[in-house]
Amino acid sequence: MRNNLSDQLTVDDMARAAMFSKFHFTRIFQRVTGVSPGRFLSAIRLQEAKRLLVTTRLNVTDISIRVGYNSVGTFSTRFTKSVGLSPTTYRRMGGYTRRIPTLQTSTGYGTVRGRITAGSQGTSPGLIFMGLFQHRIPEGAPTRCAIRDEPGPFRFTDVPDGSWYLLCHAVSGEVLRLQQKNVMVATAGPLIVRDRQVINLDIQLKPVSKLDPPVLLALLDARKAAYERQFTAATEAIAA
Repeated sequence: MRNNLSDQLTVDDMARAAMFSKFHFTRIFQRVTGVSPGRFLSAIRLQEAKRLLVTTRLNVTDISIRVGYNSVGTFSTRFTKSVGLSPTTYRRMGGYTRRIPTLQTSTGYGTVRGRITAGSQGTSPGLIFMGLFQHRIPEGAPTRCAIRDEPGPFRFTDVPDGSWYLLCHAVSGEVLRLQQKNVMVATAGPLIVRDRQVINLDIQLKPVSKLDPPVLLALLDARKAAYERQFTAATEAIAA
């Protein structure tokens, strides 16, 4: 997949390369990665587009072709829906956003709580983004989200009824933008929330692997987020 993003790959092509039947290949792939081959391919295409936007001067049309889209309009629509910014805005902002928007849903009553830990003792994973998403791929707007400065307890309240995935990724300063090896991730789900249910979880961050779906959201600007958190805390202290 990763070496042939500009080609019009089909599930049949992938299954043939793996020497499996289409249906057997799809079952195995989804069991290992948590998503279908088609959705995984779409995700890594958009991830490569993110990289090209911030590391090259190629125009949006050329980038869309390089990652397998024949229509720049279709590419821009899918990129914006998944990443949260248009390709042009994403490039202008250097791949960062100041805030992660959440879904506009009716007030819920469920609670998802627990503790998140880092894989290696003494290792600081950096700023940790945690969000409840409808699907296994971290794209689009989460229904609830939070930013943690370090591993520890977390709590999401007023979670709407439904099926959710808790998807987490940790960033360390500037390094995440271009280097996948510096990303740590954690996943739990599907979590079925019903009737004021409280779900307890313990999840652990681990280095991202090639089998993990890419994080398609625009990255939170850690510096601005940290500054805003410090400013809010100082303002509240003064008011108190």
